[in-house]
Amino acid sequence: MPVPTRWILPTPPPPLLQARLPHLHPVVLQVLFNRGMAEPEAIAEFFGQRVRPDDPFLMKGVPEAVERLRTAILRREPIVVYGDFDADGVTATVLMVQTLQALGAVVQPYIPHRVDEGYGLNNDALASLARTGARVVLTVDCGIRSQNEVAFGNALGLDLIISDHHSPGPQLPEALAVINPRQHDCRYPFEGLAGVGVAFKLAQAVLRAEEMAPVAPGPVHLSEDDLLDLVALGTVADLMPLRGENRLLVQRGLERLRWHPRPGVLALAQTAGLAPNRMTAYDIGFKLAPRLNAAGRLSTAMLAYDLLMAPDPVAAQPLAIELDRLNRERQKLTDEAVQWAVTDLGEEPPDDVILVGRPGLPPGIVGLAASRLKDLYYRPVLVVELGGEEVRGSARSIPEFHITAALDQCADLLLRYGGHAAAAGFTLHREQLPALRRRLNAIAAQVLQPEDRIPKLTVDAVVPLKEMDYALLGKLQELEPTGSGNEPPVLAVPNLMVRQVRRLGHNGDHLRLTLSDGYVTIDAIAFGQGHLAEKLGMRVDVAGYLEDNEWQGQHRLQLRLCDVRPVGHGIPLAPSSATPSGDLLP
Repeated sequence: MPVPTRWILPTPPPPLLQARLPHLHPVVLQVLFNRGMAEPEAIAEFFGQRVRPDDPFLMKGVPEAVERLRTAILRREPIVVYGDFDADGVTATVLMVQTLQALGAVVQPYIPHRVDEGYGLNNDALASLARTGARVVLTVDCGIRSQNEVAFGNALGLDLIISDHHSPGPQLPEALAVINPRQHDCRYPFEGLAGVGVAFKLAQAVLRAEEMAPVAPGPVHLSEDDLLDLVALGTVADLMPLRGENRLLVQRGLERLRWHPRPGVLALAQTAGLAPNRMTAYDIGFKLAPRLNAAGRLSTAMLAYDLLMAPDPVAAQPLAIELDRLNRERQKLTDEAVQWAVTDLGEEPPDDVILVGRPGLPPGIVGLAASRLKDLYYRPVLVVELGGEEVRGSARSIPEFHITAALDQCADLLLRYGGHAAAAGFTLHREQLPALRRRLNAIAAQVLQPEDRIPKLTVDAVVPLKEMDYALLGKLQELEPTGSGNEPPVLAVPNLMVRQVRRLGHNGDHLRLTLSDGYVTIDAIAFGQGHLAEKLGMRVDVAGYLEDNEWQGQHRLQLRLCDVRPVGHGIPLAPSSATPSGDLLP
């Protein structure tokens, strides 16, 4: 059930920009120009040569939060760090607990259970924390839409500090301090931080205030750099754009992960078959993050918290093994849920916004199933677990449809909701599901154009096969770390001969190709495109990532393909060698 794709071919950078940056490889310059960097100053900033001030006290709410936390440290008042159960929330919780512990605070973590409590602040948890003596509750990666819960906590005598990065609603909670760079009147110059990134800014401010006027009962054996591994893990795991400050933080965090991994990360890397000293953002996103997230999805996120806080390998190893087991179970349950939904929906669902649900879906995999279905159908997808009168679900959306903005227009149907442009969680009464489906589809009918229903593949550069070498790969690696918002460069190669085709995988889902321009030969792998094996002609256009494939100590260049087309259907055949530009519809 592959969805046709349209290739967006690059427009060459203007000659003046090329003349002003002669030191940049032409392909690297093309990639940066495609991504909106049309001035040398923007390119210099991308490479960290013009870094904006990172003063955490510029972030609204930080001064008030620092003052209250320092008072609590002085008075020995119990502080609770209240986090979310995903990898972003868990790393943010570890980061703040570790920081406050280093300052001598009386602090403990609290991460709600996904099934029993659901996302974010809840009144039962706040009441329990108040009964056990908590005085300050600091949220990380949650709370920005918890007006009612914050009011309840205020009535209990708790001082609440909200730190979050999700989109604020029309009203902010009346907390002692609200820290979120997305607030309309926040002066901080970068609003794209993850939840762990916002927590890091608060930790920075606390540590810098401590340097100026100590309140800790003894020496503080913690620096900002000690926390950067957590920032890298949470930022990449939460698919935050690796641009601006995020890119710099993840770069620094990866260095920390490679050369000073904490015991829990080292144990988790070993279970995933990773060499820590070669850690990349890709490894975080596809190997470490799924294992950290598996804890909150199928068990308790405290397993991931305990792993990251583990003091030594003896404590870390069994936790890493358990997370690896949970991740395998998570994969199996997700596959089953997707298969059920595809069987139910068929090849062409009638709705622009798909809403599916059934009883018994594990709450921890509804978001994963929604994401997979979104990719299969290229439509916004909501998946709901129909477990009772009050149901919970997760939504994943395409770039053309801001799902949380759409849910804002359905607020009267929902009990709780929140998220980003691409992902959201929500709770509502089961009887409201038909109305929610109708309204979301009415919104989509107004927002989505016909071309928005076709997925795009943005090609960063058209490169002849003869230029595909390790020198080019080395230049492209200067763009690292790559990920969401700074994707690995997609290179298109025109008019290649197909020398060999072989299907791979248990069901023949994948393709292994040998491609040639008549002079140079390269291997290619196309995941999930095994259905094309019998349809490929003798000549094709391909688009994908250039990478180093290591196998048993041997290194070979290969292309990891995003798409493969009959020649002329990916890149139009033209009498000249000029690079074409514009949209290309299938």
